[in-house]
Amino acid sequence: MEIISIIKIILEEGAKYAILAMGVYLTYSILDFPDLSVDGTMPLGAIVSTVLILQGFNPWLSLIAAFVCGCAAGCITGLLHVKLHIRPLLCGILVFTGLLSLNLVLVKLGTGGQSIASIFGEKTIFTGDLAQLVPESAGGLMIRKLLMLVVLVIIVKLLIDAYLQTKSGMLLRATGANEQFVTTLAQNPGVSKILGLALGNGLAALSGAIIAQANETANTTMGTGMVVFGLSSVIIGLTLFGKIKFMKATTMVIFGTIIYKACLQIAVSLGLPSDYNKLLMVVLFIIALLVSGALNRKGGKKNA
Repeated sequence: MEIISIIKIILEEGAKYAILAMGVYLTYSILDFPDLSVDGTMPLGAIVSTVLILQGFNPWLSLIAAFVCGCAAGCITGLLHVKLHIRPLLCGILVFTGLLSLNLVLVKLGTGGQSIASIFGEKTIFTGDLAQLVPESAGGLMIRKLLMLVVLVIIVKLLIDAYLQTKSGMLLRATGANEQFVTTLAQNPGVSKILGLALGNGLAALSGAIIAQANETANTTMGTGMVVFGLSSVIIGLTLFGKIKFMKATTMVIFGTIIYKACLQIAVSLGLPSDYNKLLMVVLFIIALLVSGALNRKGGKKNA
């Protein structure tokens, strides 16, 4: 039973962060834009959602509001790069730095001066009327939250897959692969960059909102290391499952997130103090990069 409980925790944690990882996949893998603003937009979505719930808003509507706010922040990152010609890394740093203050102001305004927004006892998407339609437990395990998280991840994944098949989605892919080619098609690659960054950060904010409602709390520091986490999940997923032709990239990223969370959970189960979690995230990220590079070099030799 203990092993089953650990697996349940891993799946829940993986599902919580899978949407963020898919957002990073859009900006990093497809758009080829190293966006550091995710560390700010993830807590932005969490704070917006929790503050709205404290003000009596419907928790589902708060998810939409969080997504819109994340998109707005992503647009700013894109505009800084496209219109002011600031380098991608610096754009992300500037937006993230600005969001540090904005997030703190929002959480204090919404909680009457507190630095943490707590929604214990408030209705969330996991405790509201719609959630009552989902089975609460099975075999002694509380599965409602896990089932709802899985459904949300699948819905977002399908929407992303559908978008990438549209003309706008194709242009997004083309912009990341060959910006000059998009220009020869009489299309503006800058628009695709702004849209891609808006969607990526919108998904990061949506993920933050879902995590905040699942944990019933939000704060300004919860986004620390999310860029590393998202990149690690993308790299692990695309590296391990990249040769499976029938599997879509978004599915690979979801599995990568679960595997990454499994590694963290195993370390915790073995007794690693939680103080070392961020350090472990960095170590796993470096390992993922090394393995990915080694496999790419091996594949290149075979092709040669």
